[in-house]
Amino acid sequence: MYALVRDTFRESLARKIFWGFLGCSTALILFFLLALNIDLVEGAMAAVTLFGKEVDGGQLVNVQLIVHKILGVVAAFLFTAGLFLAVFASAGLIPTVFEPGRIELLLSKPVSRPRLLLGRYFGTLAVIACNMFYLVLGVWAVLGVKTHIWNLNFLLAAVLAVFAFAVLLTVVLLVAVLSSSGVLATMVAYFFLIMSVPLAQHAQLAPLFRRPWAREVVKWLYYVFPKIYDLGNMARLAMEGKGFQTWMPVWSSGVFAMVMLTAGLWFFARKDY
Repeated sequence: MYALVRDTFRESLARKIFWGFLGCSTALILFFLLALNIDLVEGAMAAVTLFGKEVDGGQLVNVQLIVHKILGVVAAFLFTAGLFLAVFASAGLIPTVFEPGRIELLLSKPVSRPRLLLGRYFGTLAVIACNMFYLVLGVWAVLGVKTHIWNLNFLLAAVLAVFAFAVLLTVVLLVAVLSSSGVLATMVAYFFLIMSVPLAQHAQLAPLFRRPWAREVVKWLYYVFPKIYDLGNMARLAMEGKGFQTWMPVWSSGVFAMVMLTAGLWFFARKDY
């Protein structure tokens, strides 16, 4: 398993996928490092400048408030552009396994099919997790040095973002097994990612449908689909130091991921190449 994960990691380096994601993360870290300047006076911010321009008019503001806002921006990046980039990158690692010629070579090795697929899955997850934690730890360190506030809850945002990607990656894996198409696998994963936004508002969305069965469908779709939007909201609440009302988005998304992963392994074990 370790060899399979390492092989996936090396392939991401060779395909420049790892370096591309790393470059985007580094650019965001440098943005906060070079563009943001904070002057502290007795635990409050006397001035906040962005690209040399004063942001708050020179009034004393609470340090915690501005830090939470900045961390919120990074969390929003992780659960929007970050996940979009991660899913796009995964399309260059998992579906390529099923290319003609390559899949036959892999299946000729003395490795079981489930282990082969799981090795590719965990290898892809490791590539993205390294980049996400690099981004979060980098921004966390920059803000900690500038504000002297070390919000450990921010690290939870990285854990939730990696978990959200792990859920979406099971969709990529299943669709790739069934279709051997990286484009289709990416489209389906994006569908679940985008649909999590309106479905998170199912309580307000359902009454818009006239028929009772349609309202029930909307409600059930919310509970069945992965709750990426809700996971992002949990990350925001964690950074604001607020507790969670429920852990349902985590365990229900985990159940969804287990079903997708099990289905992918089952179809892969029985498919002829």
